[in-house]
Amino acid sequence: MIRHSYKTSESWRALPWKKFRRNLFRLQKRVYKAVQVGDKRKARSLQKLILKSTSARFLAIRQVSQLNAGKKTAGIDGKKSLSFEERFNLEELLKMNSGNWKHQGLREIPIPKKDGTTRMLKIPTIADRAWQCLAKYALEPAHEATFHARSYGFRTGRSAHDAQRYIYNNLRSSCNGIEKRVIELDIEKCFDRINHSTIMDELIAPKGLKLGIFRCLKAGVNPEFPEQGTPQGGVVSPLLANIALNGIESIHRHLDKRGGRITAKTSVKHIIEPTVRYADDMVIILRPEDDATEILERISEFLRKRGMNVSQKKTKITAATNGFDFLGWHFKVQSNGKFRSTPSVDNFKAFRKKVKHIVNNSNYGATTKAEKLAPAVRGWRNYHKFCKMDGSRNSLYHIETRAYKVFNKETKQNRHSSKKLLDKAFPAVSYSENKHVMVQGTKSPYDGDTAYWSERNSKLYDGETSIALKKQSHKCASCGLKFIDEEKVHLHHIDGNHANWKKKNLEAIHESCHDYKHMSKSAS
Repeated sequence: MIRHSYKTSESWRALPWKKFRRNLFRLQKRVYKAVQVGDKRKARSLQKLILKSTSARFLAIRQVSQLNAGKKTAGIDGKKSLSFEERFNLEELLKMNSGNWKHQGLREIPIPKKDGTTRMLKIPTIADRAWQCLAKYALEPAHEATFHARSYGFRTGRSAHDAQRYIYNNLRSSCNGIEKRVIELDIEKCFDRINHSTIMDELIAPKGLKLGIFRCLKAGVNPEFPEQGTPQGGVVSPLLANIALNGIESIHRHLDKRGGRITAKTSVKHIIEPTVRYADDMVIILRPEDDATEILERISEFLRKRGMNVSQKKTKITAATNGFDFLGWHFKVQSNGKFRSTPSVDNFKAFRKKVKHIVNNSNYGATTKAEKLAPAVRGWRNYHKFCKMDGSRNSLYHIETRAYKVFNKETKQNRHSSKKLLDKAFPAVSYSENKHVMVQGTKSPYDGDTAYWSERNSKLYDGETSIALKKQSHKCASCGLKFIDEEKVHLHHIDGNHANWKKKNLEAIHESCHDYKHMSKSAS
């Protein structure tokens, strides 16, 4: 038991975070393996241990108050952040009530959609987010053992790039992509219509955790549909959507080139399930002989049982040669049979709008503009680094030219300074078309294969970060743990000089470890 005489920043930083990570991961690994062998009773007992775990509670609070992207978003109580004392108090609250958590109401934020409608983002309080994160720690490893291999969205160890690569594998010239069609499936108001009873029936969880999830669902309910919906904005919501939709990937299946019918004796290795799902976004790849109407009927029946419907307006069947958009990319099989993946028009327009807003903002000087542009450009280029990126649009030639003119004007025609700022604002990224290495089968970070996952996660980075990771044997230079979870890797300058890019001055560390290094410096 950890006792604190003072609930201060020093005592928070002094907590044994490395030990906490190890303790939680050890329990999660056991939950995963218990479900894998069909022992759900043991899994539920282990989940109770996670809910009672000091390590899990502190990690959950740190996750929602320090690491998550929406950490500064207030809930209905108006709280945007927690003091160190409030974090310790929340840990005590979670300790007393983790098995009987009562949710507060949700703060609603309207988010405009590109079709002109709005969707409602429903934000829980920080305390509710911490409980949801704790619940996710217990639920996720149990359901990772049951999730389909072709589900890539909001799952630890998987990404949109895996989905991109799987589409390439099915539509490239060696697979006769030129002859194939695609069902672009859209589920009508998916998150608002998921049946609560479906989620509760599928949930692998002890009674207290189930009750908490039920209350979480009811907190975000639409009065018109009291038995449906999972609130968008909650930490656990994407996981609940994945639980409800799991299995839809197996509806359309066929044998490999041998042909024939699938029977009980058919070997699993010969069955192909050409459906790619990223949360509620889905693409189903069809051969010339596949009956699209029959497949859609079976999908509609699957969704109906879960309270959802196929959107007749947005769902369409498209020839691969006509191209289709998915996850911010445009996929197309050219007339010569070659597969091409490029940033979609909508994705590029949204990015250009963001860049123009920074470049044309009179409140920023040239240096500030360059600093704000760099992460936006690097992020966009990294996301599209497995695409075909030639041509003036995707190379950002016109956007760079415009930025250079603005920089030149603001630096009083100092071309050397303008060029330096431009290089900083538009960092280069190495492209490797269709070279992403897909995650293997149904593998999950909870399977305990730390060597596979740390090496795989290291491959997601390039340049100096990649070199540092290899030198460190894929371990964090600060805490010594392998990079096996979703937390970002940060490239740290040891001497604090960000202009010093010598290899000896660079080390790869967890983003949270980097935060603590800087907190320690500012405290001293």
